[in-house]
Amino acid sequence: MDTHETPASAADESAASDTPGTAAPADALPDLGPAARRIAALLGPIGDGALDGPTPCPDYAVRELLGHLTGLAAAFRDAARKDLGPGTAASPDAALPVLDDDWREVLPRRLEEVAAAWRAPDAWTGMTRAGGIELPGEVAGAVALDELVIHGWDLARSTGQPYAADEAELRSCAALLAPDEDDPDRGGIFGPPVPVPADAPLLDRVIALSGRRPDWRPGDR
Repeated sequence: MDTHETPASAADESAASDTPGTAAPADALPDLGPAARRIAALLGPIGDGALDGPTPCPDYAVRELLGHLTGLAAAFRDAARKDLGPGTAASPDAALPVLDDDWREVLPRRLEEVAAAWRAPDAWTGMTRAGGIELPGEVAGAVALDELVIHGWDLARSTGQPYAADEAELRSCAALLAPDEDDPDRGGIFGPPVPVPADAPLLDRVIALSGRRPDWRPGDR
């Protein structure tokens, strides 16, 4: 899990609610489906020979990144369902992710499941847990979206494929990733933001906020 900060958009929605803790209308909730489908579309061209290639995540080759995506999709699916167990208790940093042989079948299914789970309005209310951290449902949903967007970019860039995200997704991620005045180091969860021009594309600015170089290429490692 990448953050424990409360995104501004989620806080605003909570403050605007007439009854705190009640579910927002389904059509007002962020949809994780597009980000999940983008990742699924990246999987087909990835041959076995690419699994040992580098990624923008220093500790991960492509196989570990795919294993991480499989695990986080299951964890955030369960967090949305409030099905709290070992999958939501484990820290993602406890060990390098292991990519199972059936990942080509399992990962697309997990991505569908996590997107479907966060379409339920109740997923965004109350408290839940992910990565061993207790947090409000609305924050967990924003973190789940951020994970899919940022790691989708990681996977695309690592495997030489194009990547785009819509503006609403990127603004949600930017709000989540922005350093807080009270916690400029963001709990040590991310690397320092990478400087980019103020007029850089929004995707580049979001990637830079996550501590990655927007111009990263596999040959850089």
